[in-house]
Amino acid sequence: MNEVSHRRIKTNGIWVHIAEQGRGPLVLLLHGFPEIWYSWRHQISFLANHGYHVVAPDLRGYGDSDSPLSPSSYTFMHYVGDIIGLLDHLGEQQAFVVGHDVGAAIAWHLSLFTPERVKASINLGVAYFDRNPNAKLGESLIRTFGDGFYISQFQEPGRAERTFARYDYLTVIKKFLLITQTDNLIAPPGMEIIDYLETPSRLPPWITEEELQVYADKFQESGFTGALNYYRALDLNWELTAPWQGSKIRVPVKFMVGENDIGFDINGIRQYIEGNVFRNLIPDLEVVMLDGHHYLQQEKHHQVSEEILTFLAKFPPE
Repeated sequence: MNEVSHRRIKTNGIWVHIAEQGRGPLVLLLHGFPEIWYSWRHQISFLANHGYHVVAPDLRGYGDSDSPLSPSSYTFMHYVGDIIGLLDHLGEQQAFVVGHDVGAAIAWHLSLFTPERVKASINLGVAYFDRNPNAKLGESLIRTFGDGFYISQFQEPGRAERTFARYDYLTVIKKFLLITQTDNLIAPPGMEIIDYLETPSRLPPWITEEELQVYADKFQESGFTGALNYYRALDLNWELTAPWQGSKIRVPVKFMVGENDIGFDINGIRQYIEGNVFRNLIPDLEVVMLDGHHYLQQEKHHQVSEEILTFLAKFPPE
């Protein structure tokens, strides 16, 4: 019970690697970009030691999970199918679902598509927005922010991979995980985003060189294509989610965000999550803003772990 164990399971037609620890109600931890299960290392043991069965998968395209070749295999339908298959494999009808970044987007859609499988959800960093009926997301982001925007550059297969290859894997990981800028990730005209992002000369106190190397080693094995394919399926997601336009999130949710997260103020995210539209979309909602940046579950792991535990405690075992 006191050690993290690892295995691969077959779900939704692919093999998915999971890290797990503990016994009790099931808590799924879904990571973001460019991460792996290891991003939840602090929360896994903390929650397991408080009586939960904690499972942190590598999402499809990441780590030791399979990476289908086609970007069309990375829609929300696919990710949600992976999670439902994981629940079925574990023999669980419901789980608490915690997501960060890409994992938060998946958790929102898991709650949207199959609310009966989600007991409650905790999402970090990425808020839920209703589908815009008039504009595909990928196309809209390119029109709004231009070619220098990181998601714009991620759209073209191979582009980001070629530019990432100018650097060693550890440097690429540092450029993303250690971001402290609060404005949008937009490179100047003619520059690639990976060249624009800085490599900090000193590490913050919340992560070590050895921990960063864990990510670098795993991405050196897997490459970045599987992770980037999530962004290449954004417009396909827009088409597939049309039936849920205008739908509310019908599970209890705690949303956490760093007040220094990327674009939090300049994109109006603060006003949005404090306003009525967000709360109307998610009737049972609690919002927590922390003094941190994007990778909150690592930078502020003590606070995030306690916030998760406090929320889970509201739902005692039946």
